[in-house]
Amino acid sequence: MIYENIIVSKEDKTAIITINRPESLNALNAKTINEIGSALDELASDNEVRVIILTGSGEKSFVAGADIKEFSDFNQEKAEELARNGQNNLFNKIENLSKPVIAAVNGFALGGGLELAMACHIRYASENAKLGLPEVTLGLIPGYGGTQRLPKLVGKGIANEMIFSAKMISAQKAKEIGLVNEVYPIEELLVKTKELAKTISNNSPMAISKAIHATNLSDTDKGFETEIKYFGELFEMEDKKEGVSAFLEKRKPSF
Repeated sequence: MIYENIIVSKEDKTAIITINRPESLNALNAKTINEIGSALDELASDNEVRVIILTGSGEKSFVAGADIKEFSDFNQEKAEELARNGQNNLFNKIENLSKPVIAAVNGFALGGGLELAMACHIRYASENAKLGLPEVTLGLIPGYGGTQRLPKLVGKGIANEMIFSAKMISAQKAKEIGLVNEVYPIEELLVKTKELAKTISNNSPMAISKAIHATNLSDTDKGFETEIKYFGELFEMEDKKEGVSAFLEKRKPSF
C-alpha cells in the first residue's frame, strides 16, 4: 500500500514505520492515524515480520502532538468521536498487537506523541527527546489514553504532576521514572532499537504474543489466570517443542 504521511520499510524480521510529516514536526492528524493503523494491520498478518519499530522522520521530533488545527472547532460529539476513533483504530491496536512495537522516540513526544509512545510495548529515546502532556494548557485533557497509561508506567503521583503542570521532561528524567527504557545519542537511537528488535525476533513469536496479552492484563483480576492458561497452552505448541529440544541439544532454537 502507498502512504502519504508514513514510510514503511523492512529489515530482516523487523518493520519500521516512520511518521513523515517533518513540516509539522510529525504531528498526528486523522489521515496519519489511519495510515499507521492500516500499516499495523498489514504487518500483523505478515509472517516475515516479528517486531515493529515506530519512529519519526528527522532528528527534532517523534510526534510533536496532535494537529490542533484539525479539531479546533469541534463540539463535544465530534471531540468524543475523535478520541474514541483514535484509541480504537490506533492506540489500543498498538497495545494489543500480537507483535512487539518499540517506539524510537527521536525528539519531541508531546501530547498525542507521548500517548503514541506509551501505547508501544517498549520505548527507547534519544538524548534530545522532550516528553510531556501539555493538554491542560489548551483547556483539555489527554484524549488518546494518556490519563490511563501514564499512571501505570510512572505511578499516579508523577503522572498527576506531569499532566497538571504540563511540563516537558528530559529523556534522562523519563528513564529515571520508568517512562522510557533506555536513552541513546540521536545517531545511535535507531541502531540500538534495531539491535533490540533483532534480539526479540530470535525468540518464539507465539510465546511473545501470549506474553503481550498476559502483561496487558497484569493490573486486572484476570492476569494470573490468563498467565496460567497461556503457560499451559504453549506446552502444546511447536515453538515449545523446538525451544526445549534446542536447549537440551545445546543449540540455538529455530522458531
